[in-house]
Amino acid sequence: MKKIWLSGVTAAVGILALSGAALAHHGDADRYNEDVVTVTGAIVELQMINPHAIVVFDVEQDGKKTRWQAELGGPQQLQRQFGWTRSTMKAGEKITLTGRQAKSGAPYLNLTERANIVMTDSGKEIFRTANYGQPAGAPAPAAPGGGRGNP
Repeated sequence: MKKIWLSGVTAAVGILALSGAALAHHGDADRYNEDVVTVTGAIVELQMINPHAIVVFDVEQDGKKTRWQAELGGPQQLQRQFGWTRSTMKAGEKITLTGRQAKSGAPYLNLTERANIVMTDSGKEIFRTANYGQPAGAPAPAAPGGGRGNP
């Protein structure tokens, strides 16, 4: 009887531990506008951190600088799919990003869908989601090669 009880307790603890992990990764439902915006700015830094890499950049408009952040997938995904390293973007380089802005109007972009990044001076695209250019709500097309490789 004691063995059955101990097995039950162990199973319950395991289920609780797994349910916490499942809830730990949040969705972005209702945090970002459905329509995408395009923003150009100068890179401050690229943070290759888990769970999401972050691009920090300054946008100058009407003589006023605003610090923006853009959230991407994890650094391992960026390395595997696009060949990114910590030196992919250097401070001062200009980039043009297309993504979904926070509904609050905060200078924050989500680049996990319908998004891309272009090096402004060279025109080189360094990041593109599978559904870039698609309207909101359209199903994402399958990425060639199972989602791996450069765009």
